[in-house]
Order: sequence, then structure tokens, then C-alpha cells
Amino acid sequence: MEAGEVPAVRLANDISMPSVGFGTWQLQGDSAYQAVRLALEAGYRHIDTATMYGNEDEVGRALRDSGLDRSEVFVTTKAPPSSAGRERETIAASLRALGVDYVDLWLVHWPPAGRAAPPMWQEFLTVRDKGMARAIGVSNYRTDQIDELIKVTGVAPAVNQIPWSPAQHDPGRLADSRDRGVLIEGYSPLRGTHLRDRVLVEIAEAHQVTVPQVVLRWHVQHGIPVIPKSAQADRIRENFDLFDFSLTDQEMSRVDGLSTE
Repeated sequence: MEAGEVPAVRLANDISMPSVGFGTWQLQGDSAYQAVRLALEAGYRHIDTATMYGNEDEVGRALRDSGLDRSEVFVTTKAPPSSAGRERETIAASLRALGVDYVDLWLVHWPPAGRAAPPMWQEFLTVRDKGMARAIGVSNYRTDQIDELIKVTGVAPAVNQIPWSPAQHDPGRLADSRDRGVLIEGYSPLRGTHLRDRVLVEIAEAHQVTVPQVVLRWHVQHGIPVIPKSAQADRIRENFDLFDFSLTDQEMSRVDGLSTE
């Protein structure tokens, strides 16, 4: 990858997903609209929302007002577990709110009642086959729950979106997911990180970048797409400014060593 180039990852169905997205959890109303507009202006081409966030209308309006073609932006939304049995109604409502004909990725937000819920996953497959979602996946699922979905339907989720950070780094889980053709996508990457850790501070100083940039770059180099969130313009830009430096193998190993798993 050349300096300055924004990398993408390939989902199991050969769909390209930008490796850095913009998260919108807790962003509401005009704050959500303005933050997404700023993110798109800063270069993000991957926006993450959810039915439960209550901001799909604002995300959709920001996308339309950006002037970007719909095909240029990878859009993820998520169905709440309470929508089990009403999956098609739920995706239809999301598409209306977002003002789009399809989403690029639709996720089960977390396991309904703590269970894998293969019938819900089967409905997700139907939605995908109808073209309302290019790819489908899950969020906050354990590996054994993913195995249950695969056993019942024969189809693995393209993505499992879970909390990920240096402290939560789990090479075994990462390998198990990849063995199943499931891509781990990390959320709350900075919330789960001790940002004053000596190792991270030393690496940041060596590259003349910030600690959050080191953490996000570490995700990218591990092939783990990541969705940082902020409502502050400078932070939104900073969190995307990751592509003019890279961590050495030794630095990657040092950050890996911060894991508490």
C-alpha cells in the first residue's frame, strides 16, 4: 500500500469495504448530520449507523447533501434484536430513513435474547438475495453462535462487529473468525484503550502522530476495519489521517503486547 492510500478489505462475497469508517453511535439530530457531512468531506467513504441509534434520517440527508454518488459510500446499518420476526419491515424502514435503495452491510445488532437466532439470520439471507443489502453480518456474536448460524443455514456472516482495541486484541479469536470467512470489524477502539500508555505514547512520538492515530493505524495494519466516532471536526479529520505513516513490525508487536486477553 502506498503512503496516503486508503486501504479496503474484501468481504467473503468479494465486496470491498473501506478499512476506516465513521461511527455514529450517540450522535443525534443536527450534530449527527454535521458530523457525517464533516466525515465525508474529510475523505471517509464508510458510514456506520443503526436503527437503534435513531439517526438514519440525518445520516441519509448528509449523504445526499455531500454530492457524492451513492455508490461511492459504504453504508452499514443494524437491526435491533427486537426486530426478530419483522426483519423485512425493519430493513424497509432503514432504507426509507436513509433515502437509499440498498445498504452495503446489514447487521444483527446483537444476539436476540442472547441466542444465535438462525431464523432471523435466514431472513437476513432473504433480504440480501432481494438486493436490499449487498452483504449481511452480525454484531456482538460469540464464535459458537456464529457456528450455529453456519450449521443451520450453511452461510457465515460476512462481518462480526465487536469491541476491539489493543487491550482486547485476541489473535485466537481473529484466526477463528478468518477460518470461517468472517471479518472482525472493531468498534469503540479508543474507548477501550488506555491512551496514556507508555508504549503507545513512545510510538506516537516516534511518528509525530497522536496516540489515537497509532491505535487506529494498528487496526488497519492487522486487517481489522475500524469505526472511530467523534462530533469534533479536528478529531474527525485526525482519526482519518492514518495513511502517511505505518508502524514497524516491532511496533505492531509492542502494541499487541498490551492485550489483557
